[in-house]
Amino acid sequence: MEKLYQLLSSDSYQPLNLRGLIRKLKITAQGEKAFANALEAETTAGKVVRIREGLYALPQKLGMVAGKLQMNERGFGFLLPDDFDGPDIYIGAGDTATAFHGDRVMVRLNEPQFRRRGSGNKSAEKLSGAVVKVLQRARTQLVGTLQKSKHFYIVVPDEPRIPQDIYVPEPMPPVPVGYKVVVRLGEWPSRHVNPEGVVTEVLGAANAPGVDLLSIIKKFELPEEFPEDVEAEARAIPTAIPKEEIRHREDFRSHFVMTIDPDDAKDFDDALSYKILDNGDFEIYVHIADVSAYVKPGTALDREASRRGNSVYLVHRVIPMLPEKLSNGICSLQPGVDRLVRTAVLRLNKKGEVVQQRFASGIIHSKQRFTYKQAFKLIQKPDNTELWRHLAELVKVARVLRRKRFDRGALDLDFPEFKVRLDENGKPVMIERIENDESHQLIEEYMLLANEAVAKELRRKQVPAVYRIHENPDPLRLEEFRMQLKSLGISVGNLSQRGEVQKLLLSIRGKPEAPVVKVNLLKSLRRAMYSTQAKGHFGLAKQNYTHFTSPIRRYADLLVHRALYAKPGASGPGQLEQIIAQINQTEKNASDAENESVKLKKLEYFDGLTKQAKKPRFKALVLEIKSFGILVELPEFQLQGLVAISEIKGDIFVFDNRTLEMRGQRTRRSYRAGQEISVEAVKVDLFKRQINFSAGP
Repeated sequence: MEKLYQLLSSDSYQPLNLRGLIRKLKITAQGEKAFANALEAETTAGKVVRIREGLYALPQKLGMVAGKLQMNERGFGFLLPDDFDGPDIYIGAGDTATAFHGDRVMVRLNEPQFRRRGSGNKSAEKLSGAVVKVLQRARTQLVGTLQKSKHFYIVVPDEPRIPQDIYVPEPMPPVPVGYKVVVRLGEWPSRHVNPEGVVTEVLGAANAPGVDLLSIIKKFELPEEFPEDVEAEARAIPTAIPKEEIRHREDFRSHFVMTIDPDDAKDFDDALSYKILDNGDFEIYVHIADVSAYVKPGTALDREASRRGNSVYLVHRVIPMLPEKLSNGICSLQPGVDRLVRTAVLRLNKKGEVVQQRFASGIIHSKQRFTYKQAFKLIQKPDNTELWRHLAELVKVARVLRRKRFDRGALDLDFPEFKVRLDENGKPVMIERIENDESHQLIEEYMLLANEAVAKELRRKQVPAVYRIHENPDPLRLEEFRMQLKSLGISVGNLSQRGEVQKLLLSIRGKPEAPVVKVNLLKSLRRAMYSTQAKGHFGLAKQNYTHFTSPIRRYADLLVHRALYAKPGASGPGQLEQIIAQINQTEKNASDAENESVKLKKLEYFDGLTKQAKKPRFKALVLEIKSFGILVELPEFQLQGLVAISEIKGDIFVFDNRTLEMRGQRTRRSYRAGQEISVEAVKVDLFKRQINFSAGP
């Protein structure tokens, strides 16, 4: 297709139809069908547009651009363009046509400055447009609540960014109004009528135990069961390791191997052992579950793992990438049993520099399983046992690696994790804050070290492979972030300089606003993703980086194992691009589902608090002052909400648009961005995923 794009991008090109392109490009009779199919694929992808009378052109030549539509709950949206790094494109509420949130669409731009986007012209920063075509639907089904109007049955989508009700025929057998259902979407030819669909599944009453998480599973179209051929392949795999396999592997079973994982983990991907050499060098063995020994290219297991892309960790439920026999069984590095591994053997000098590395196929027998809590307790209160001495040596070197990494420019973007604990009916009873303490950091440093070493080896071998990349941030987004910081009373330098970002992160360490600032910084950075090119990792300050350490739960890591050990299987360079596009999408989908499940259970927890006679109060950080109230975040729970102006107690408050403050008429008490205040939850809307607070004395 290279010649096609050369022709379409030529300044002298006049739009041609299919026959004209075939003649111009001198396509042979034998190649006409293949060319027509390829052209149709490019048109479907939005890389080429077909206009009146079947003429073809490049979208940018016509002031058009393809991308993903991100809708807002208030009806407008933004296009995230496919092919340029400029700002997102505003789409007004009346210009979304028949597009849903998340759809890939073609947009016609309103501003001609689009063509000058690289000129630095400020007017080019504010682009707007209108959807002219839906290229690809983000979903084939929706989850919502069945309702009935005077004449019709409708489904109100759970996704607040889809404001259209879906018309459906009366479900048969009858379904009670108010039940959660799955609706398969039909065609939506015109914005002037509501979209239509058919109820395909009844999930149950909205307040029934488990229906909320089941709704999320259906909403994100997550797989619930493995196909029978996949389960059959898993059942056929022997549990015992054949002696012939052991003979071909390096035997690490004499090592003191340990794992450190969350207390509720079952899929143990990684384990550690070490040696201290005579010259004082430290040899670390990063043992990773050898999934590639069991999941072969082209098998049903492999196809299903590729389709899923990754495991999904919802609150109280895991949707694994591999069947349980593998994920929690023969691949999991459990203590007291032999397991096959791929091992990165890295020799470090006293400065924490890798002076030698190699990669082995091995077998281990883990001696100790720590939870993070157990490991941290032992680190904090040493008892001089052999177990503590093993852990202490690993900690000592990990501290060197961590200090060296931040000295090299890595960003401290670690967050506390919030785990919602549920009762037997799925109701949240506690929100547990899990800090990124030294037990987590210990594992993190060795995994980062192994991932970087593997990436360097893959580049040295020059084989088609998967890399984890995090490209440099967009200066416009950094400027927007700088203005957000200014509203919080935080002054910073030029954030395009890595050192200034590090200074910012250091200055907020331990302060109430730290989580909010970190979240907003992450939003201003590009999303980390997979690529066939090692383009570097901005956040980690590494030029070479990949994912090697979690093949039980990430298909990318399995591909890396195959490439590292010269077993690329069915994945040639072309096919690898397609697989990477797929796993980038499944990773984003899983992340969105996980975040929604956590937020839902947090809100359910606070909904329970609003019903208590004596409501607890919480510290909140003021994010922004609006004419209608105060936007706040509870750093202790990483939860945002609104204090409506009517819920500010102790006075009548008025918004001052000059100082961007909320000020009491009698007391002159004021609220401003960056201030820490005390709030209590007063109302939770589980449907809209919103929470309202009250503030004041």
